[in-house]
Amino acid sequence: MAKAVRLKGVDEELQKILDANMDEAPARRRAWEAFKNIQLGIDHILFKTPTDGLKMQESYEVNSRGLQIFSKRWLPDTSCPKAMVFVCHGYGDTCTFFIEGIARKLASWGYGVFAMDYPGFGLSEGLHCYIPSFDTLVDDVIEQYSKVKENPDFQTLPSFLFGESMGGAVALKMHLKQPNAWSGACLVAPMCKIGDDLVPPWIVKQILIGVANILPKQKLVPQKDLAEAAFSDIKKRELTAYNVIAYKDKPRLRTALELLRTTDEIEQNLEKVSLPILILHGENDVVTDPSVSKALYEKASSSDKQIIIYKDAGHSLLEGEPDDMILRVFSDIISWLDEHSNNTSC
Repeated sequence: MAKAVRLKGVDEELQKILDANMDEAPARRRAWEAFKNIQLGIDHILFKTPTDGLKMQESYEVNSRGLQIFSKRWLPDTSCPKAMVFVCHGYGDTCTFFIEGIARKLASWGYGVFAMDYPGFGLSEGLHCYIPSFDTLVDDVIEQYSKVKENPDFQTLPSFLFGESMGGAVALKMHLKQPNAWSGACLVAPMCKIGDDLVPPWIVKQILIGVANILPKQKLVPQKDLAEAAFSDIKKRELTAYNVIAYKDKPRLRTALELLRTTDEIEQNLEKVSLPILILHGENDVVTDPSVSKALYEKASSSDKQIIIYKDAGHSLLEGEPDDMILRVFSDIISWLDEHSNNTSC
């Protein structure tokens, strides 16, 4: 198990809830319910966007595989959304922490934002951070978001994918499975290739492949501290401990191999990407490789594509950089979305 962290504002009773085994959804849900008010009150720029004027709704729905999926939506309260933005979160993450702040920001600019926890992530049912098949995970996301898009209230609106890190790989795979379904995609440090420093040596990888066939769910893959690797701002890095239902243990064997397989597949199919794309990447990112984002930009067959590489920035552009960088990245995202959204009435 990952080392427990003592957090400000946590009494002994709450600490017991946070220290519980989070492998299954009921424990993660208990921890989130008990901690969410403290969590969303931390001193981070993402949580300083007022929620006045926003309609927010949380729900649990059982999907076609019988799994209970948590999702949330953020809508402007008094106006029709400019467009719909469908969020694909990163590895080990949930849509109830930093994604909550990102969604509020986008909704405050007039966008309808929809997010979900993948099976096994956050508040959704399933073994924590276990991905037996990346393709099945992508199909689950397509199923969930297709229901939203079919809602008569939203059918006429442009629909954009927004993918961070591993979520960038999810978004790209969704596009490759549904080439004409989306109006565009905003990819923030997309996981088209995992940084060399985070990939096990070849011989270790071969051993892990062999063991994964017998023990796919075991947490055995060596890994560096992701928060340290991803967050440039030290104070913001410390705040990652408040994401109490994020997965913080060593990667499970099958999950790690699925991520490596998926990035290899995406890297081989960059030229098949054809939708309008905005690619944002930190120059100093050691978690996902910025050189492959550059390759995506160069090889994508999209006639409408843009890439911005941020000098001296790391992996977590919207969560782990100084405030001025975070605001700059948001400004670039909003400008691109505004440019690509039609004034379609609901």
